[in-house]
Amino acid sequence: MKNKNVQTEIDACFLYQRLAENEEDATIANVFRQMSGIEKSHAEAFAKKENLSLENLIQPSWRAKTFDLIGKIFGYDYVLGVLMDTEKSISNAIITTKKSKNQEITGTETNHVKILRSILEKEEKVTGTQLSKFETRHRSVGGNAIRAAVLGGNDGLVSNFSLVMGIAGATAGQQGVLLAGLAGLLAGALSMALGEWISVKSSQELYENQMQIEMEELETNPEGEMKELALIYMAKGIPEDQAYQMATEIIKDKSHAHEILVKEELGINEEELKGSAIEAALYSFFLFSLGAVIPVLPFMFTNGVHAIIISVSLSAAGLFLIGAAITLFTGKNVWYSGFRQVFFGLAAASITFGIGKLIGVSVS
Repeated sequence: MKNKNVQTEIDACFLYQRLAENEEDATIANVFRQMSGIEKSHAEAFAKKENLSLENLIQPSWRAKTFDLIGKIFGYDYVLGVLMDTEKSISNAIITTKKSKNQEITGTETNHVKILRSILEKEEKVTGTQLSKFETRHRSVGGNAIRAAVLGGNDGLVSNFSLVMGIAGATAGQQGVLLAGLAGLLAGALSMALGEWISVKSSQELYENQMQIEMEELETNPEGEMKELALIYMAKGIPEDQAYQMATEIIKDKSHAHEILVKEELGINEEELKGSAIEAALYSFFLFSLGAVIPVLPFMFTNGVHAIIISVSLSAAGLFLIGAAITLFTGKNVWYSGFRQVFFGLAAASITFGIGKLIGVSVS
C-alpha cells in the first residue's frame, strides 16, 4: 500500500508531463507542467515519510503507460478526463475517511481540478477563452468514454453469452444457437442505442427548455434576475456592494447575462448540449455489439459441444480482458479483477445453460 501511494503520484506526474508535451496552448501546457511538479513533490514526500527509495519507483506503471498509449491513439483529452476523475475519486475517499474518523476537514482534500483552475487564473497571459477551453476539455468524453467502452462491451458479452449458453443447453449446441445469438446481439445493441439516444435527447430538450424560460424571465423581469445574480455572487463570498455592482454591469448585456445565469443559476454548460444523440447511440450500439459477438462467433463455423467449448473459452478470455481493463480505473490487482469477472460471467452462463438443459430435456 505504501509503494502504491508513491506509484500513484509518480503515474500522475508522468501523465501530466505527457499532457504538457502534447498541448499546443503554451499556457495550458504550463499548467500541466506545474501539476506534474506538484505530483512529483507528493511522491517524494510519501517516499521520505515511509523510508522508501524513490529511485526504485521512478518508472510509471503499466496503467500509466496504457493511458499514454490511449492518448497517442485517441487524443490526450481522454487522458485528462481519466486523471480528473481519478483525482476527484481520491479526494472524495480522503474526505470520507476523515469523516468516519471524526478528523478535521481542512480543505486541502479538494480535487486537483480546482488547483488547475487556480493555476490558470494566476497566469498573467491567460484569457477567458483559454480558461473556457480547459474547462470544456475537462468535461469532455475523457475517462467517461473509456469507462463506457469497457462497460458497454461487458454488457454485450455477459448478456449474449448467457443467452447463447441457454439455447446451447437446450439444443446441445445444435439448432437455433446462431440465430438466437445474432438476434440477441441485435436486440440488445438496438435497445442500448435507443436508450442512449433517448437519454441524450431528453437531457438536451430539458436544458433547452430551462434556458428558454431563463431568457423569458430575463426579458420580463431583468431587475429580479439582477438581484438573483447578485445573491449568487454574495453566496460565493463576494461583498454585497461589489456583488450588486457586478450583477448590474452584467445585466446590461442580455446575451451575456443569459449565459452567466444559465451557468450560475441553472448549472448548465452550453457546450454539453452540443453532443450528438445519434453519435451517442451509434457509439453505444457498436460497443455492445463488440462484446456480444464474441460468444456467437464459434457457431458461425461449427456446432455442438465443440462450438460450446470454443464459445466458453473465447468468452472467458473476453471477460478476463474486461476485468483487467476495469483496473485502469480501480487500481486493483489485474489477476484478481480479471478472474473475478470470469467467475461471475461463467456463473451466469452456467445458470442459463442449466436452465436450458432442463427445458430441452422436458421438451424432448
